[in-house]
Amino acid sequence: TMATAKKNAKDYLVYKGRPLIRSGNTLYYGDMKDEYIIMLQILDTKKVRDLDVATRVSIQLQLTDPSIKSRDRIVKRTEKDGLYSAIDVAAVWLERALSSR
Repeated sequence: TMATAKKNAKDYLVYKGRPLIRSGNTLYYGDMKDEYIIMLQILDTKKVRDLDVATRVSIQLQLTDPSIKSRDRIVKRTEKDGLYSAIDVAAVWLERALSSR
């Protein structure tokens, strides 16, 4: 759960031991020094009280190799309803991809 996410001294979130960096409606999960990273894109939100809550999130497992064209870096993709379920899928995909080498 996100309760395990904590602020790091470098001012980014860490989830299950890996960096989680947000830039607008895009989040990057993982370390660019690794072979794979996850890109999460918030596609839709709804207002809950005064907060924007993600309702549809795109998940992409990507290769980090800069010599590969960006569209060819996508290994697999899916969509989930909500950020929590998306981050759970992202964590599993990234762990499997990095341990299968």
